[in-house]
Amino acid sequence: ARIDRVLGTLEQCRVPVIAAIAGACTGGGAGIAACCDIRIGTEATRIGFPIARTLGNCLSMSNISRLVSLIGPARTKDLIVEAPEALSLGLLNEVVPDVETLQRRANETAKLVAGHAPITLEVTKEAVRRIRRTLSREEGEDLILRAYMSEDFREGMDAFLNKRAPNFKGK
Repeated sequence: ARIDRVLGTLEQCRVPVIAAIAGACTGGGAGIAACCDIRIGTEATRIGFPIARTLGNCLSMSNISRLVSLIGPARTKDLIVEAPEALSLGLLNEVVPDVETLQRRANETAKLVAGHAPITLEVTKEAVRRIRRTLSREEGEDLILRAYMSEDFREGMDAFLNKRAPNFKGK
């Protein structure tokens, strides 16, 4: 619930938010990136939620809604996307060769966007947010509880903390 509130606040920011993504962007970082309006990555960028092979938990309904809106239901189920594919799916707006170029390009983009009509940017962001249906936490509470209360999640956490591969059993 706390993460959903933070990400929702970021998503509702009146001005465009730019994510400069270098390397792996997973879990909470990928959730933050999905809330941003412009995402720029390097050729080495990988974005995803590897929870099905690591912790055995699940994303919030809000995060799943964001991803389905960005890349569609089929790709949301894959949960890991490399830079070229992320660009073609619209998960990244631009891919640059390296981290140095990434920082320069993010700064250039920020300056460009800062010169645009602020009310136009604000109402466009709000219109997109209103059109995209985001499921509430309550609408997916049963799914969250099923994942987080499972033996698999306890196994995933133990495996993660002890740096070993999990042995999931579907319980």
